[in-house]
Amino acid sequence: MSHIALKGFDGDLLEPGVPGYDDARQLWNVMIDKRPAAIARCRSTEDVVATLAHARTEGLEVAVRGGGHSISGLSSTDGGIMIDLQPMNGVEVDPERRRARVDGGALLRDLDRATHAHGLATTGGMVNHTGVGGLTLGGGYGWLARLHGLACDNLVSAQVVTASGDVVRASDDENTDLFWGIRGGGGNFGVVTEFEFRLHQIGPVLSVERRYEPQDAVAVLRVFRDLLAVAPRELCGLADMAAGRDGGELASGSAGTRELITWLVYVGADLEEGERLAAPLARVARPIAESARVMTYPDVQSVTSDAAGVRRRHYWKGSLVWDLSDAFLDTFVERGLVGDGACGLEIFSLGGAISDVGDDDTAYPSRGAVFDSLSAATWENPHDDDSNISTTRANWEALREFVRGGVYVNDLGADAQDRVREVYGSKFERLVALKQRWDPDNTFHLNANIPPT
Repeated sequence: MSHIALKGFDGDLLEPGVPGYDDARQLWNVMIDKRPAAIARCRSTEDVVATLAHARTEGLEVAVRGGGHSISGLSSTDGGIMIDLQPMNGVEVDPERRRARVDGGALLRDLDRATHAHGLATTGGMVNHTGVGGLTLGGGYGWLARLHGLACDNLVSAQVVTASGDVVRASDDENTDLFWGIRGGGGNFGVVTEFEFRLHQIGPVLSVERRYEPQDAVAVLRVFRDLLAVAPRELCGLADMAAGRDGGELASGSAGTRELITWLVYVGADLEEGERLAAPLARVARPIAESARVMTYPDVQSVTSDAAGVRRRHYWKGSLVWDLSDAFLDTFVERGLVGDGACGLEIFSLGGAISDVGDDDTAYPSRGAVFDSLSAATWENPHDDDSNISTTRANWEALREFVRGGVYVNDLGADAQDRVREVYGSKFERLVALKQRWDPDNTFHLNANIPPT
């Protein structure tokens, strides 16, 4: 039984020792083991308002959890109060207007299932148990981003609970400064309890995965790079040197080995065109194995769910890539052969519709980057922590000399606070001023934090 009384709160309040508390405090990355003083499992916007009021009165640190995928555990707190949005996971679709209203705690799979029932979708990530909120607030790329833009580019409006407890709407017509900031500025400005997204018609998609011997990796990657440089926006690609975040039908076959995996997804109407576009990667070198499947969009989104490791150990460091040079690819392969099967490297294609949006139109920066690069590890044994973390850092350092700066905010890990200025560049001071207006006391500081002035 809870000993805390939250006026106006109708959700479930869990404290240490209460049944369900230990399960509720668990995060995606089990390297993080925090113990909030209370977990407020909110069922409504009013519950969020009540929890914030209690936190202000008692001087408690506030953490906000949607999907709980913050790799450095910023969705929880030691001794503070966690606003847990996961019970708020509803999705309502208006197929005629092509709009979806999404609760703040919904996961990508909740959104994808609801929209797919109407032949619609919007840009999400690549792991279907990711929270819609955290992904969108940081920008949000995925298989549809080159065709339809980032998740935040498809955001029409949002309902936000501010640090003062006010409930406001942010859109192109209301609180436009806040709307600018939440599209890429993360959770710095409030708790988003409702998103409204623009939807797009999406039919069956083509998924083509191939595995290659290490000696063929450089040649294949150069063709992969050249293909994505000229490919239509319907084509998106990932290349993976046995990374901890790998996935797909062929991933289990490469466990413990050092191989190149390529994964192309074509989301256009003419799937034969997708097959034609994917063919050069089979001609440059003979794959060890390959799979070409026509799938639904939600099924593609679910492919990496197990490999992304719910309640496993995770560590990563990322950089945005503006020029995928030969030297970068050579080092990518060289470093991808280092370590055991837990560690590796990944690049994911950007560009297309992402770069159509004006650089000043949203807080999301670096729209001209052509790939996202991630040095990542996923493992289970705590005894491997030091080795996997040091290898991941070394891999990232080796590639860093070939990039000119910039990092996707959702790729920030344990170094989140060290690289926030690198994320936002010239936009940082504008974000500081915005923070000063909407959260002058830095109530929402458990994030890639932008401190007020």
